[in-house]
Amino acid sequence: MTHFTLQWVITEQNEGKLVRDFLKEQHISKTALTDIKFHGGAIEVDGRPVTVRHRLRAGEMLVVHFPPEERSSDMEPEPLSLDIVYEDDYVLVVNKPPYMSTIPSREHPSRTLANALLHYYNEQKLASTVHVVTRLDRDTSGLVLIAKHRHVHHLLSELQKRGHVKRKYEAICHGDLEKEEGTIDAPIGRKGDSIIEREVREDGQRAVTHFRVLGRFGRYTHVSLELETGRTHQIRVHLAHLGHPLLGDELYGGSREMINRQALHSKELSFFHPFHQKIYKFQCPLPDDMRQMIERAAL
Repeated sequence: MTHFTLQWVITEQNEGKLVRDFLKEQHISKTALTDIKFHGGAIEVDGRPVTVRHRLRAGEMLVVHFPPEERSSDMEPEPLSLDIVYEDDYVLVVNKPPYMSTIPSREHPSRTLANALLHYYNEQKLASTVHVVTRLDRDTSGLVLIAKHRHVHHLLSELQKRGHVKRKYEAICHGDLEKEEGTIDAPIGRKGDSIIEREVREDGQRAVTHFRVLGRFGRYTHVSLELETGRTHQIRVHLAHLGHPLLGDELYGGSREMINRQALHSKELSFFHPFHQKIYKFQCPLPDDMRQMIERAAL
């Protein structure tokens, strides 16, 4: 199995630094260094093992070998189809179909995106477990960002907090939205004792959704949405709060007369790549069920 590694050629700017200090500047935590030391990783300079107290010289090649990651015994690899939009040594971008959970749950313990990824990792001989950066609900389709290693996940999560991971969605909601575009800024928290349902409430976490109408069809509206924050069920809760729940979203007041799931699709994903040092942007088309609804309504 291939272990995740990072390497650097030391420049004059980093001459004389301890390995420990240099790796801290690369956002490798003390916890990660402890894991490397005691669980099968290694730190090498020009092919020879060193400790974090080694003092670097310009021109040296520093390589960090991360240990293999432990996988949950509750998550088995399964040979399921994966629609991979982009892949490199650090990340995957996958187009998730509707009716597939991102990770296993008590209600859906198998046939998830995570099960499919573990099987794919085994085929690629990648000694990692699954790290989802932008998780989607089971019935929501579209683009998902996956980190191939714990350290990559850490870096992307930090970038996400600073607004460098962006997502745009398309949805079909009930009724005719009053405005052509706008912003919903309303805090979201758990509803009562429910572990699933959320609601807008004063003591909730700040949640901001920007929207723009793409098409009006009388009984329902085709809308584009961009998340500024990433709360659980954010789009679903915000549109229901406006009195325009998603079609198919029975949990928040939508009807399944026209579609058998919430009509929500992760259409666009962009992120700053922490290793390539540039912004990547990906798009994927609407799935057939939503596309056909819009085409029929436009006739």
